[in-house]
Amino acid sequence: MLLNPKRGVRKYPDEASREMLLAVIDFFESKGLARIKHDDHERVWYEDFLEFVKSQELFSTFLTPPDYGDEGCRWDTWRNCELNEILGFYGLAYWYTWQVTILGLGPIWMSGNEEIKRKTGQLLKAGGIFAFGLSEQEHGADLYSSEMTLHPQEDGSFLARGEKYYIGNGNEAALVSVFGKVADTEDYVFFVVDPRHEQYECVKNVCNSQNYVAHFALDDYPITEAEILSRGREAWDTSLNTVNVGKFNLGWASIGICTHAFYEAIDHASSRRLFNHSVTDFPHIRQFFTDAYCRLVAMKLFALRGSDYLRTASAEDRRYLLYDPLVKMKVTSQGEEVIDLLWDIIAAKGFEKDMYFEMAARDIRALPKLEGTVHVNMALVIKFMKNYFFQPGEFPEIPEVKEPRHDAFLFDQGPTKGLGKIRFHDYREVYDRVDLPNVRIFKKQIQTFRHLLMAARPNKEQIKDIDFLLIVGELFTLVVYGQLILENAPIHSVEDDVLDQIFDVLVRDFSKFALQLYSKTSSTGTQRLFCRRMIRKPVVDPARFERVWKNHVYALEGTYRMND
Repeated sequence: MLLNPKRGVRKYPDEASREMLLAVIDFFESKGLARIKHDDHERVWYEDFLEFVKSQELFSTFLTPPDYGDEGCRWDTWRNCELNEILGFYGLAYWYTWQVTILGLGPIWMSGNEEIKRKTGQLLKAGGIFAFGLSEQEHGADLYSSEMTLHPQEDGSFLARGEKYYIGNGNEAALVSVFGKVADTEDYVFFVVDPRHEQYECVKNVCNSQNYVAHFALDDYPITEAEILSRGREAWDTSLNTVNVGKFNLGWASIGICTHAFYEAIDHASSRRLFNHSVTDFPHIRQFFTDAYCRLVAMKLFALRGSDYLRTASAEDRRYLLYDPLVKMKVTSQGEEVIDLLWDIIAAKGFEKDMYFEMAARDIRALPKLEGTVHVNMALVIKFMKNYFFQPGEFPEIPEVKEPRHDAFLFDQGPTKGLGKIRFHDYREVYDRVDLPNVRIFKKQIQTFRHLLMAARPNKEQIKDIDFLLIVGELFTLVVYGQLILENAPIHSVEDDVLDQIFDVLVRDFSKFALQLYSKTSSTGTQRLFCRRMIRKPVVDPARFERVWKNHVYALEGTYRMND
């Protein structure tokens, strides 16, 4: 289940993709951990990686639609997930340049500007990276308040004026997709600019890192219709649909980071002796490792299943709009939990400059905060709760989707409105297929939560309390999280022991958020009654725990160490 670069990657339906992914692994293993850490500490721009990307036509192959690239070019979510995971495994900086390239390409591939599309295909083949000029220093990603403007000229052209902030790749992008408005109107617009143009000023790198996260300014930058990607409602929808495509990647980066950190932690702990015992002999250490492993496997099961829904999405089936932000917010938040558990094990070792962990502990914190904070994404997710619980729809069962194909719908998602009309298949059918002790307890927790929503749903004052709704949202997302994990477990032949141990963790998480809701000063007596009923102890099975520890967790000791 977990990536181990020393044992290859998953077997792909097409050999070409497998060879390219193995080449990525070989690049990093040849570079070695010591050099990666040196470049991280010295904030070295990753020119060597970008040269590799160019020589292998990596981004070109993985990110170009078939109509604009060579044979083998496609936007294949399944293999993109694999690359996301590998890049996160070796360092977030390398993943980041890939991620912001994806965001920069979104408005281009979603546009009707064929000339720019053909040019973009050529630029990708030449090794170009891209940038997404959306956020601003004063307004963040508040699209309504954008101060980037196009000023119409007598000859039908425009002059672009304004600044963008926190723009990855803004120093070296082949093109930057920029969001703004036509001056003195509410007419939204996406257009492209070239950072090499004299009217483009790269003000500074706003982050102290390898990444170049730019503050840039346009000072009467000339724009013609040839540089316009979209306008009006289409430009607005493009911005949100691009983020839909991009946010999915964050969970995969988190999986990669956590996996590498896990290998490093288990190797260190197993070789360290305290009080005449191996560190891994202590019961609490075994518990920490097992919890971390279960959370990590759950992260990957959920994200893999989310990929299936993303690849089968259509105008009639938009369930991905719930699962997609959960891969971003839930998986990345779980990643923080995994790193915290591992850090409690390796302690001060996690600060050492030669350890991958030192970099992982810092980088894992970034992912829940990019492409909309957890809170922003929760505000979106909670809109689906009513239909999810009380108005299920009928859908054919979605299989695992890993065949090589271009996922064209991602660039034709259509209008972003109408979220309240999206339906989901009945989650209870999935839960009823599994008869394991902790799944049974989790089902009882869900049932109680559902009854709370029917008998004591949040009142007007509680709805205005963002913190209150966030806790309700956490309970809701656990239900969805568990559902997709259960759907994916048989696909990937997850043993019952591991699955039940995963739900041991989820039962405890559900109880934790139920207690938080109970403790809110604004919670009513009836709500507190339901909260008490949701607080449950998982079924403790020492024999099951020992099997998971021995056969799955401790079995990873010594299986991977990065080349020096």
